[in-house]
Amino acid sequence: MIIKGRNWKFGNDINTDAIIPARHLNTSDPAELAKHIMEDADKNFPNKVKAGDVIVAGKNFGCGSSREHAPIAIKAAGIQAVIAKSFARILYRNALNISLPIFESEEASEKIKEGDEIEIDADKGLIRNITSGESYKANPIPPFMQELIASGGLVEWTKKKLATKS
Repeated sequence: MIIKGRNWKFGNDINTDAIIPARHLNTSDPAELAKHIMEDADKNFPNKVKAGDVIVAGKNFGCGSSREHAPIAIKAAGIQAVIAKSFARILYRNALNISLPIFESEEASEKIKEGDEIEIDADKGLIRNITSGESYKANPIPPFMQELIASGGLVEWTKKKLATKS
């Protein structure tokens, strides 16, 4: 799978409250959540982000309280992937469970600048900065997680597995 898009850059320790503020958790509607994505980190972000964009962040992206709303809001806003130096484990798992590809790459996190066009080869774990011409290695997504993403997330994967056993 090849992912290509413009990136938005965020720093370290972006917690789930910054991704989707708690005051908006009275809904689970993805479209409604997308209207408030990252607004506490950048109040204009919901209006600037476009379908196909990518987030690049520092270390510990998605820390804080455990809520599936955070990756749902990211995906609903049209973000097709997140690259970070590291992820909070709960967000890492929740993202893959809803079929949001995420990649750990210290070098990409440090060198990619906001607005750079990037291309991710998800199968090889390679990130290419089209703007600068540089390439970076990402930790590969384990094969089972790749299968979850390709299936559309954990729920869809489970439905397919159950259907094949019938």
